[in-house]
This record gives sequence, structure tokens and C-alpha cells, in this order.
Amino acid sequence: MKNRMFGGIGAMAMALTLAAIDVDALAHQAQAAETKTDSMMQECAKACSDCQWVCDHCATHCANLLADGKKEHLSCLMHCRNCATCCAACSQVCASGGPLSAVMADCCAKCCDHCAKACEAFPNDMHMKSCAEECRKCEKSCKAIAK
Repeated sequence: MKNRMFGGIGAMAMALTLAAIDVDALAHQAQAAETKTDSMMQECAKACSDCQWVCDHCATHCANLLADGKKEHLSCLMHCRNCATCCAACSQVCASGGPLSAVMADCCAKCCDHCAKACEAFPNDMHMKSCAEECRKCEKSCKAIAK
């Protein structure tokens, strides 16, 4: 009787040990995934911040062109301002790892796509070319978070 009882206790102890090992492995995997996600969030926040800066500068460039009478730059100016605003918000949300990061990143990716298209309409303008390139980088980073 004692052998059965101790055998049962031994089997139970082994099962609990294996369960603890599985829990530790799962916790380690979760921590690794969280670290990767945090790194991706920080990369996205940086890309958004950089894009916001370039879009703000491009908007100023477009405003100067408008002042010179080049009305075709109005749409680009508006896209750059809107994109800069969206990128600033997304940068803040992703930097904090907020629960709406994926939603903001999806919105930001779409804004960056629209802004890049508006800037790409002026391929010979270095300010707009730079803005389009930065928007494409930000779009890519945001899409990785939005998945």
C-alpha cells in the first residue's frame, strides 16, 4: 500500500515538474516575443518621428512654392501636413506600446502611402523625393506593426 502511495506521489511530483518546465518554456517564449514586439514598436516610433519631421519640412517647401504661385503644390502641402500629424500621433502611441498601436500603425501606413504618392508626382523636386522616400520607409515599418 505504501509503495503505491509513494509511487503515486512520485508520479504526481514528476508531472508537476514537467508542467513547471513547460510553463517556464512558455514564459521564456512569451518574453522573447514581447522583446521582439517592443523592438519593432520602437523602430516604428522612430520611423514615424523621422517621417513627421520630413513631412513638416516638405509642407513648408510646398507653402513656399504656393507663395510663388505654383498652385499645383496645394494638394501635396495638405497631404504632407496630414501625414505629419498622423505620424506624430503614431510615434507617440507606438513608443508607449499602447493597445491601439496596431490600429494607429495601419492608419499611418495608409497616410504615408497617400503622401508618398502626392510627393512622387513631382519626381524632379528633391524635397518631395526625400519626403516620398521617408514616407515609404515609415509605411513599411507601420505595416509590420499593423499585422
